[in-house]
Amino acid sequence: MNKTAVIWDFGGVITSSPFDAFNRMEEERGIPVNSVRRINAADPDNNAWAKFERSEINATQFDELFAAEARAVGVDLRGSDVLACLSGDIRPRMVAALDTLKSRGYKLGCITNNVPAGKGAGMAGSEKKAAAIADIMTRFDHILESSKVGVRKPDPRIYEMMCEALSVDPAACVYLDDLGINCKPAAALGMAAIKVTGEDQALADLTAALELDEGLL
Repeated sequence: MNKTAVIWDFGGVITSSPFDAFNRMEEERGIPVNSVRRINAADPDNNAWAKFERSEINATQFDELFAAEARAVGVDLRGSDVLACLSGDIRPRMVAALDTLKSRGYKLGCITNNVPAGKGAGMAGSEKKAAAIADIMTRFDHILESSKVGVRKPDPRIYEMMCEALSVDPAACVYLDDLGINCKPAAALGMAAIKVTGEDQALADLTAALELDEGLL
């Protein structure tokens, strides 16, 4: 089936990965690298992070619950310290790709696991950055934020919700995410899933998936 829609993750795709910021914070604090990943991997559907992304707890509760989960693996780290690292840097080439695809008539969707913290959908730390992210968001035909809809990736329902909103069959979609666990449900539904490891790779793979004569690089 011809691809008529492209569905994007936000953090780690349109912006740089928050995991890079987590690693820098861990190194600065003398905490074992990838501690945040390890904490978040424990009980991934019902831990503090998952609950916060579904807006089942507030920032104060997340701060305390995450700290308890960190202590359980021997790490001294508050949830508030992690939240300060969430908003990545905007990748202009990815934004340019959005503009190119929109001009060519593709439907664009964004599915983002985010939390009700910071400013706007990108959880920005400043009004200026929040405004820049809000401008990017105008490119999308539909946006699903986990903190607003109460469903988070990798729950298949959120991908189905996007297809319904865009009025497209999953087989007509390309999906991009920097986490393999979030790509699997998209692929299982019939989407062409691209795990993003970098800008060049993502744009090259997207060009191939859409069978474009002219690349997005």
